[in-house]
Amino acid sequence: MDSEQRRRYQAAMVSTYCPETSFLDKLTMRDGTERWRCSPQASHRSDILASLHSGKVLIVNSRKRNGLIIFKRYHAEFAGPGALVGGDYDSDCQFVLPVGNLSLLTSESHEDRQKAYLIRRQWIRLIKQITENSVASQRVQKILEQFEQYFPAEMVAELPDAAFAMLVGVLPQTVAIVRRLGSDLDECVDDYE
Repeated sequence: MDSEQRRRYQAAMVSTYCPETSFLDKLTMRDGTERWRCSPQASHRSDILASLHSGKVLIVNSRKRNGLIIFKRYHAEFAGPGALVGGDYDSDCQFVLPVGNLSLLTSESHEDRQKAYLIRRQWIRLIKQITENSVASQRVQKILEQFEQYFPAEMVAELPDAAFAMLVGVLPQTVAIVRRLGSDLDECVDDYE
Protein backbone atom coordinates (compact mmCIF):
# COMPACT_ATOMS: atom_id res chain seq x y z
CA MET A 1 0.00 0.00 0.00
CA ASP A 2 1.52 3.31 -1.01
CA SER A 3 1.51 6.29 1.35
CA GLU A 4 -1.43 7.98 -0.41
CA GLN A 5 -3.62 4.88 -0.04
CA ARG A 6 -2.56 4.54 3.59
CA ARG A 7 -3.55 8.17 4.30
CA ARG A 8 -6.96 7.66 2.67
CA TYR A 9 -7.50 4.45 4.67
CA GLN A 10 -6.51 6.16 7.92
CA ALA A 11 -8.71 9.16 7.11
CA ALA A 12 -11.64 6.83 6.44
CA MET A 13 -11.09 5.15 9.80
CA VAL A 14 -11.07 8.47 11.63
CA SER A 15 -13.93 10.07 9.74
CA THR A 16 -16.29 7.13 10.25
CA TYR A 17 -15.90 7.12 14.02
CA CYS A 18 -18.86 8.93 15.51
CA PRO A 19 -19.48 7.71 19.03
CA GLU A 20 -23.15 7.26 19.83
CA THR A 21 -24.48 7.79 23.30
CA SER A 22 -25.31 4.11 23.37
CA PHE A 23 -25.40 1.63 20.54
CA LEU A 24 -27.78 -0.38 22.70
CA ASP A 25 -30.53 2.11 21.93
CA LYS A 26 -29.93 2.01 18.19
CA LEU A 27 -28.26 -0.74 16.21
CA THR A 28 -27.14 0.10 12.69
CA MET A 29 -27.45 -2.92 10.51
CA ARG A 30 -25.03 -3.89 7.74
CA ASP A 31 -27.41 -2.62 5.04
CA GLY A 32 -27.48 0.81 6.69
CA THR A 33 -30.94 0.47 8.21
CA GLU A 34 -31.38 1.23 11.86
CA ARG A 35 -33.21 -0.91 14.35
CA TRP A 36 -34.41 0.69 17.52
CA ARG A 37 -35.23 -0.97 20.80
CA CYS A 38 -38.94 -0.50 20.11
CA SER A 39 -38.94 -2.83 17.09
CA PRO A 40 -41.34 -5.82 17.11
CA GLN A 41 -38.50 -8.11 18.20
CA ALA A 42 -37.78 -5.75 21.11
CA SER A 43 -40.63 -7.10 23.23
CA HIS A 44 -39.21 -10.63 22.85
CA ARG A 45 -35.73 -9.33 23.76
CA SER A 46 -37.10 -7.44 26.76
CA ASP A 47 -38.86 -10.64 27.97
CA ILE A 48 -35.55 -12.50 27.74
CA LEU A 49 -33.75 -9.64 29.45
CA ALA A 50 -36.32 -9.59 32.27
CA SER A 51 -35.82 -13.34 32.76
CA LEU A 52 -32.06 -12.89 32.96
CA HIS A 53 -32.35 -9.98 35.39
CA SER A 54 -34.67 -12.02 37.60
CA GLY A 55 -31.96 -14.65 38.03
CA LYS A 56 -33.82 -17.34 36.13
CA VAL A 57 -31.54 -20.06 34.73
CA LEU A 58 -32.23 -21.09 31.12
CA ILE A 59 -30.47 -23.24 28.55
CA VAL A 60 -30.11 -22.43 24.86
CA ASN A 61 -31.73 -25.31 22.98
CA SER A 62 -28.92 -27.57 21.76
CA ARG A 63 -31.10 -29.11 19.03
CA LYS A 64 -31.44 -25.87 17.08
CA ARG A 65 -29.04 -23.49 15.37
CA ASN A 66 -29.61 -20.60 17.72
CA GLY A 67 -27.88 -18.54 20.33
CA LEU A 68 -27.91 -15.38 22.34
CA ILE A 69 -25.48 -12.47 22.30
CA ILE A 70 -25.46 -11.05 25.80
CA PHE A 71 -24.24 -7.48 26.11
CA LYS A 72 -22.57 -6.52 29.35
CA ARG A 73 -21.31 -3.02 30.11
CA TYR A 74 -17.99 -3.20 28.26
CA HIS A 75 -18.18 -6.41 26.25
CA ALA A 76 -20.53 -9.02 24.85
CA GLU A 77 -20.63 -12.78 25.24
CA PHE A 78 -22.14 -15.41 23.00
CA ALA A 79 -24.13 -18.30 24.43
CA GLY A 80 -24.57 -20.88 21.70
CA PRO A 81 -26.49 -24.13 21.55
CA GLY A 82 -26.44 -25.99 24.84
CA ALA A 83 -25.14 -23.05 26.88
CA LEU A 84 -26.55 -21.84 30.17
CA VAL A 85 -27.80 -18.26 30.42
CA GLY A 86 -29.09 -16.35 33.40
CA GLY A 87 -28.60 -16.85 37.10
CA ASP A 88 -26.10 -14.61 38.86
CA TYR A 89 -23.81 -14.88 35.85
CA ASP A 90 -25.91 -12.68 33.54
CA SER A 91 -27.74 -10.49 36.04
CA ASP A 92 -25.66 -7.50 34.90
CA CYS A 93 -26.53 -7.82 31.22
CA GLN A 94 -27.83 -4.67 29.55
CA PHE A 95 -29.17 -5.99 26.25
CA VAL A 96 -29.63 -9.30 24.45
CA LEU A 97 -29.68 -10.14 20.77
CA PRO A 98 -31.12 -13.50 19.72
CA VAL A 99 -29.33 -15.27 16.86
CA GLY A 100 -31.44 -17.60 14.77
CA ASN A 101 -34.80 -18.80 16.00
CA LEU A 102 -33.92 -18.62 19.69
CA SER A 103 -35.29 -21.38 21.87
CA LEU A 104 -34.60 -21.24 25.61
CA LEU A 105 -35.37 -24.21 27.84
CA THR A 106 -35.69 -24.45 31.60
CA SER A 107 -33.11 -26.65 33.23
CA GLU A 108 -34.46 -30.02 34.33
CA SER A 109 -31.81 -30.95 36.86
CA HIS A 110 -28.62 -29.91 38.56
CA GLU A 111 -26.66 -32.11 36.14
CA ASP A 112 -28.27 -30.36 33.15
CA ARG A 113 -27.29 -26.97 34.56
CA GLN A 114 -23.72 -28.12 35.18
CA LYS A 115 -23.38 -29.46 31.65
CA ALA A 116 -24.88 -26.26 30.20
CA TYR A 117 -22.51 -24.14 32.31
CA LEU A 118 -19.52 -26.07 30.93
CA ILE A 119 -20.80 -25.52 27.39
CA ARG A 120 -21.12 -21.78 28.11
CA ARG A 121 -17.49 -21.81 29.26
CA GLN A 122 -16.49 -23.44 25.96
CA TRP A 123 -18.21 -20.67 24.00
CA ILE A 124 -16.42 -18.08 26.15
CA ARG A 125 -13.08 -19.81 25.55
CA LEU A 126 -13.67 -19.79 21.80
CA ILE A 127 -14.23 -16.03 21.82
CA LYS A 128 -11.21 -15.58 24.15
CA GLN A 129 -8.97 -17.42 21.67
CA ILE A 130 -10.13 -15.08 18.93
CA THR A 131 -9.51 -11.96 21.02
CA GLU A 132 -5.96 -13.02 21.83
CA ASN A 133 -4.97 -12.01 18.30
CA SER A 134 -3.51 -8.50 18.49
CA VAL A 135 -4.63 -7.55 14.95
CA ALA A 136 -8.16 -6.15 15.08
CA SER A 137 -9.09 -6.98 11.49
CA GLN A 138 -8.02 -10.60 11.98
CA ARG A 139 -10.18 -10.86 15.11
CA VAL A 140 -13.15 -9.62 13.12
CA GLN A 141 -12.49 -12.02 10.24
CA LYS A 142 -12.21 -14.94 12.66
CA ILE A 143 -15.42 -14.17 14.56
CA LEU A 144 -17.31 -13.76 11.28
CA GLU A 145 -15.92 -17.11 10.06
CA GLN A 146 -16.91 -18.82 13.32
CA PHE A 147 -20.46 -17.48 13.15
CA GLU A 148 -20.75 -18.51 9.50
CA GLN A 149 -19.77 -22.06 10.50
CA TYR A 150 -22.72 -22.26 12.91
CA PHE A 151 -25.30 -20.10 11.12
CA PRO A 152 -26.27 -19.34 7.51
CA ALA A 153 -24.31 -16.47 5.96
CA GLU A 154 -27.53 -14.49 5.41
CA MET A 155 -28.28 -14.67 9.13
CA VAL A 156 -24.77 -13.54 10.03
CA ALA A 157 -25.05 -10.66 7.55
CA GLU A 158 -28.16 -9.46 9.42
CA LEU A 159 -26.29 -9.11 12.72
CA PRO A 160 -25.12 -5.57 13.45
CA ASP A 161 -21.47 -4.55 13.32
CA ALA A 162 -21.66 -3.39 16.95
CA ALA A 163 -22.49 -6.92 18.12
CA PHE A 164 -19.34 -8.39 16.59
CA ALA A 165 -17.33 -5.39 17.78
CA MET A 166 -18.37 -5.97 21.39
CA LEU A 167 -17.61 -9.68 21.11
CA VAL A 168 -13.98 -9.24 19.99
CA GLY A 169 -13.07 -5.80 21.33
CA VAL A 170 -12.90 -3.63 18.23
CA LEU A 171 -14.72 -0.56 16.96
CA PRO A 172 -17.92 -1.16 14.98
CA GLN A 173 -16.30 0.72 12.11
CA THR A 174 -13.56 -1.92 11.97
CA VAL A 175 -16.20 -4.62 11.56
CA ALA A 176 -17.87 -2.60 8.78
CA ILE A 177 -14.56 -2.19 6.94
CA VAL A 178 -13.70 -5.90 7.23
CA ARG A 179 -17.17 -6.88 6.03
CA ARG A 180 -16.94 -4.45 3.11
CA LEU A 181 -13.39 -5.27 2.02
CA GLY A 182 -13.25 -8.95 3.01
CA SER A 183 -10.14 -10.64 1.65
CA ASP A 184 -9.02 -7.37 -0.01
CA LEU A 185 -8.25 -6.13 3.50
CA ASP A 186 -5.58 -8.85 3.89
CA GLU A 187 -3.76 -7.48 0.87
CA CYS A 188 -3.93 -3.93 2.25
CA VAL A 189 -2.66 -5.08 5.65
CA ASP A 190 0.13 -7.15 4.08
CA ASP A 191 1.23 -4.15 2.02
CA TYR A 192 1.07 -1.91 5.08
CA GLU A 193 3.18 -4.23 7.25
